[in-house]
Amino acid sequence: MAKILLVNGSPNEHGCTATALEEMAATFEKNGVETETLWLGKKAVADCIACFACSKGNGCVFKDCVNEVAEKIDGYDGFVFGSPVYYGGPTGRLTSFMDRLFFSVPNEKFSGKLAASVVSCRRGGATSAFQRLNQFYLMENMIVAGSQYWNQVHGFTPDDIRKDEEGLQTVRTLAQNMVWLLQSKKAGEEKGVLPPQYEKKTFTNFIR
Repeated sequence: MAKILLVNGSPNEHGCTATALEEMAATFEKNGVETETLWLGKKAVADCIACFACSKGNGCVFKDCVNEVAEKIDGYDGFVFGSPVYYGGPTGRLTSFMDRLFFSVPNEKFSGKLAASVVSCRRGGATSAFQRLNQFYLMENMIVAGSQYWNQVHGFTPDDIRKDEEGLQTVRTLAQNMVWLLQSKKAGEEKGVLPPQYEKKTFTNFIR
């Protein structure tokens, strides 16, 4: 069974972001896709310090939830990262988590996997936060799923989010599209469709 990891980057475990992710989880489960939810909690998540210790193959030097997810990365077929909007961007906790996860895990571990972002805001800043999160996937050869609108919900409380019919429909449609993509990948594999064979990466930044 396919499995999607939902990452809640809000400091509120059962807040607005969680409400949107729960809507997606219900759609996934209804369509036979398993989900796992990771709440990053309220404690600080260390930033990437560019020490390159992870390049030695032992994971990130900070032994926390980043390494826990990295160890299970092969078991996930896709990811949804969710965040409230703070001053037009996602939470620092979530971006620190993603910086370290995407930097410490080899690129090929993400290649071909599905990815999507969901953001929650009271009023504005959703599209810039949404764009920021998507940048991680677009340089990892991931398949970025879309929906009928930008993946955002609006409200100040979970009850407000439950009244945002368009927002909830958008994230349900996103989940449905991800299910379809998973099914399409599986059908292709059964027919012998091979994933892309990439060239060795070329870096034009003069690193020796």
